[in-house]
Formats: sequence, C-alpha cells, structure tokens
Amino acid sequence: MSRQRPLIGLAAASAAVLAATGVLAFGNGATASAGGARPLAATAGCGKAPTLASGAHTIQSGGQNRTYILRVPANYDSNRPYRLIFGFHWNGGTANDVDSGGTDGYNWSYYGLRRLADSANNGTIFVAPQGNGNGWANPGGQDVTFVDDMIRQIEAGLCVDPAQLYSAGFSYGGAMSYALACARATVFRAVAVYSGATLSGCNGGNQPIAYIGLHGVRDNVLPISNGRGLRDTFVRANGCSPQNPPEPAQGSLTHVVTMYSGCRAGYPVAWAPFDGGHDPGPIDGCTCGGWRSWTPGVVWNFFSQFDTGQPPTTPPTTPPPAGKQLVGSQSGRCVTVPASSAGTQVELRDCAAQSNQAWTYTDGRQLQAAGGMCLDASGGGTANGTAVIIWACNGQANQQWTVNANGTVTGAQSGLCLDATGAGTANGTKIILWSCNGQPNQQWTLR
Repeated sequence: MSRQRPLIGLAAASAAVLAATGVLAFGNGATASAGGARPLAATAGCGKAPTLASGAHTIQSGGQNRTYILRVPANYDSNRPYRLIFGFHWNGGTANDVDSGGTDGYNWSYYGLRRLADSANNGTIFVAPQGNGNGWANPGGQDVTFVDDMIRQIEAGLCVDPAQLYSAGFSYGGAMSYALACARATVFRAVAVYSGATLSGCNGGNQPIAYIGLHGVRDNVLPISNGRGLRDTFVRANGCSPQNPPEPAQGSLTHVVTMYSGCRAGYPVAWAPFDGGHDPGPIDGCTCGGWRSWTPGVVWNFFSQFDTGQPPTTPPTTPPPAGKQLVGSQSGRCVTVPASSAGTQVELRDCAAQSNQAWTYTDGRQLQAAGGMCLDASGGGTANGTAVIIWACNGQANQQWTVNANGTVTGAQSGLCLDATGAGTANGTKIILWSCNGQPNQQWTLR
C-alpha cells in the first residue's frame, strides 16, 4: 500500500492521514443470497473479441475527458461473464495509486483485492477511475454519471456479469462508494466503504444494497461518527435490526466485525471498526499498516458471498466430510493435533485411525477438531509464518477456511495457504500460513 499520506477534505480542507492499526469477531447475521440483485445476463461484450485491454483509457463524460485504468485478467475468456470491481482513490491520490498498489505493489493493488482474486482464480475485472482534482466532489452527480459511462463502455467491450458489480474506496474514495450505494443500489451488488463520510453526496439511500463499512475508532481526519452514520443509512434501507455493534477499546490494537441481524435476504450490513486512525490497511497488534492487513480478506469474503455461480467464477469448493483426514500430498502424512490444549500448533504425523486427525467442515467454514477446538491462525495473524493452532471455536475470520478444488486450503482472513514448514515431510513438521505458491507442501487431500 502506498504509505504516502493521502488527504481528505470537503472542499479546500485537508488533513494528514494517520497510519494506524486495528481482532476479528463475527456476530450472527442473515445469510446473504443473490436475491434482489439484477438478473444475470450476458453483456454486449460477451462472445466477441475484446475491444478494451488493461491500461489507461479516456472517455467522454458530462462534456469532459475523464480517465480510468482497467485491469483485465491475463487469461480473459470472452465467453465467461466477469465480476467488475471499482477501486476509488482517496483525496490527493490517483487511479495509478489504486491500480499499482503504491509502495506495497501488487499485494496492495485495489486495496489487496486483486491479489485475493488471483489466488482464488476468480474471474474479476478491476477498474480504477481518476477523480477530478484528485477527489470525488461529485458536483451535480457528475462522478456518478462518469461511473455510468464507464460501465457502459466496459460492458460493451468486455464480458461482464451485470449482477456482480462492486465498489471499494478509502476516505474520499469511500465517500464516492457510498454515493454509488445511494444512487445506484440497483446497479451495484455491494460496496465497501473504508473510513468514509458524506463528502460525495447521497442522492437516494432508500434502496437496499449490501454494505460493509470499515473505520478507525481513533480517526482524527474523518471521525468514526461519520462511518456510523453511513452504515446506519443502509441498516435502515436493508431492514436490519437496530443494534449497537461492539467496537474495540482504544489501545487494544484489534478490530471487530459484526454482521447485522434481521437484514432483508441478500442485503447484509457489516461493520468493521478497528483501534486505529485514518488507514485502509490497519494491522492488528501494531501502530502500522500495509498489505498484510486483515481488511482485504474481510472485504473479499463479503463480496464473494454473492457469486452467482453461472458460470462459476471459481473452481468448486469441496468441503471435507465429517471426520476426514487432511493429508499432505507431498508428505503423505496427516494434519494432527499433538495435544488437546488451546494454542497447540498442528503438525504432520503418520496417518492413523485417531480422533486427533479427524476434521469436520462446518457451515461456518471452520475445520473443527475433537473437543470443540477449531483450526486457527494464531493471534489472528495474517503474515507468512503465522502458526496454525487449535483454539476454542469462536466463529472469527481467522478460524474460517476455504478448501479449494486445486488442493489448497486458504485462510479467509489472510488469503494465505496452509503450508508444511520448509517443505518438510517428517513427523513433527509444523503447519503454518504462507503465501500461496502452488508448491506440493501446500497441497492437501481429503480421505
């Protein structure tokens, strides 16, 4: 993530952005579905040679030349409808900052969502628009019109799933995503607002749309009261039950994610406050920020729940049946719980008919061991080398896993893969999280 200090303001006002940090607890919420989304249909760009390619593009909108950067998957297939995600920059930022990922490069491209889309082999087209004056004042709705014009051009030139449009943005970019949620609730499936406020207006706000807000409790640029207000707009519009979701204490350097209950089917609202300042990439446990943040995984999972599956944009997931062993393809040994106490790191051991090698995949995407313990990324860690342990099952994102058809097992919070340390194959080899790399020590088989 670019660690230059993005600025935000109403008109001429600006303030320095603080780098900050933010542990993740999910509350109970309605299960999201595709209900209410625009019906799936092929766009004009499907089934023909693409007329748009990755790179910078210029378009006429509202009598102005406007620009955006497009990122098309390398293996683009014109017969496959793709998800489309808009990434909006902050005040003083640029489309290139969002597309390039700044000093963190590819890992933070589009707020870290591009890396997760690629690791999941998920068909996603990304677009980074450029705001006038490096902001999103949206006078007279001109920036919303700019988005309309980009959508028309992209859907004409590429194969897009019109039921799978998303927007994410930080600060002024969060304000723009909120404006789209208000004005284009029937166009976008969901939005993610990082540290936003009502800076780009809200023409509407009465129709439901899936909404996730992320905000620092110590944000001194756009205080968290702004984020709560934006959230509450869609708590009401989505018919969610009013509640006072928990927020982390100052000094805790943690984060909490609450899924509102009672929301209209298909229109969840999530609230993710963290102990930190004005930062889209807080990291738990430190006053720092960057691509190892928990925010990409949380937002990616929120968006991914709306996959239409027609055609599938990811390989089918194969949940392990109850009580099955997880066997390393390289070692032929099983993921084993060597001791029953919470915090014990799991390891490879010779496979045997023992309960400490039996795993059950729950509806909450947890890998549950005997005794009410779940596979867990230690301390909510998202960095390479994080120990994989057992801990009391609690539903947090660091206990949620995706068992992929390609043999990998990825953490919902981190996007990292289960990995046998050092490509080890011996009894006692510890299991950790590591960047997915396709190596055999990250391949697992269920039996």
